[in-house]
Amino acid sequence: MSHHAPNAATAPTDFLLAQLAWPAAAGGPRDVMARAGAAISRLPPGAPALRLVRGARAVQPPAVYLYYALDQRASLAPQDARPLEQALAAAFAGEAVQVAVSRLEKVFERAGHSSGQACAAHYVVEMDPQEGWMPEISAWYDQEHMPGLAAVPGCAHAQRMLNHDHGPLSLACYDLVTEAALNSPPWLAVRATAWSDIARPHFTNTKRTMFQRLPDVPADR
Repeated sequence: MSHHAPNAATAPTDFLLAQLAWPAAAGGPRDVMARAGAAISRLPPGAPALRLVRGARAVQPPAVYLYYALDQRASLAPQDARPLEQALAAAFAGEAVQVAVSRLEKVFERAGHSSGQACAAHYVVEMDPQEGWMPEISAWYDQEHMPGLAAVPGCAHAQRMLNHDHGPLSLACYDLVTEAALNSPPWLAVRATAWSDIARPHFTNTKRTMFQRLPDVPADR
């Protein structure tokens, strides 16, 4: 799951991302969000305060991404992710699940054209920039690509984070009303710009995943 070693230093953190993976034959339990929400109550005193804000499931290979928001940005060390990792391992005990928790730093966020509509899909693009290309790729993402995709009908929310642990480093994600937005002419036009042709060849360790959004679970408090 990881393409680079966790950053041993503290890092600005807005979310903790829990990546859960099951053996291909298992598929994972159906009550993922209930267990993921309940894991918060297992956190020890002094652990960062978290809210489960999004869950998404990929079918092949079986995986779930759970996004936990901190109340406010904090400077966290790698060991600060361990309590959530342990709480989730306990919540899914007996399920043969692998759990990895990473610190995410938000670098871009924009409400999409279809903001407020129910979303069935969550599309994630993860990649490590080729050495020396981080400034160019970041500028392309944040000035052209992310705003352009956010404006496509069917996109409700666009966000990009830096993954400081179980990378790749850059994680761009889009909440979509349906998967159909991905093949719509406006989406394809944003992907086909001249700047895209300059930036995209310098992606490495690229992972593109279409997830199904999991239903939100009402907070206990």
